[in-house]
Amino acid sequence: MEKRIRVVVAKPGLDGHDRGAKVVARALRDAGMEVIYTGLRQTPEALLRTCIQEDADVLCISSLSGAHDYLFPRVAQLFHEKGVDDVLILGGGIIPGEDVPPLKEAGIAEIFGPGTRTDDIVQYIRNNIKK
Repeated sequence: MEKRIRVVVAKPGLDGHDRGAKVVARALRDAGMEVIYTGLRQTPEALLRTCIQEDADVLCISSLSGAHDYLFPRVAQLFHEKGVDDVLILGGGIIPGEDVPPLKEAGIAEIFGPGTRTDDIVQYIRNNIKK
């Protein structure tokens, strides 16, 4: 039996809008992945702890508040500092196109914006998990 892909879905920072994150979580669950939804207002440190404790393969973080330019790189930095380099980190939400290249340079593997088909996210994860 093949190990199910374990995904942590989270909303870092003070962003209180989680409908999109819940839609993605449900789509990943429907695709056979094991999903841990952490809820709102998570710190980067809490996300690192959760991914380690849950032996996550993927972390999906979402931001609609505009704080992605600080929070996403901070998450990637913490993972790198702690040697947690086997977790695929994906971002989503309302993220301007000009912000995507710096986020990828910071360690976010891919950014999925509004209108992204959930099956595209599922396929990306299946093709790119690190474990």
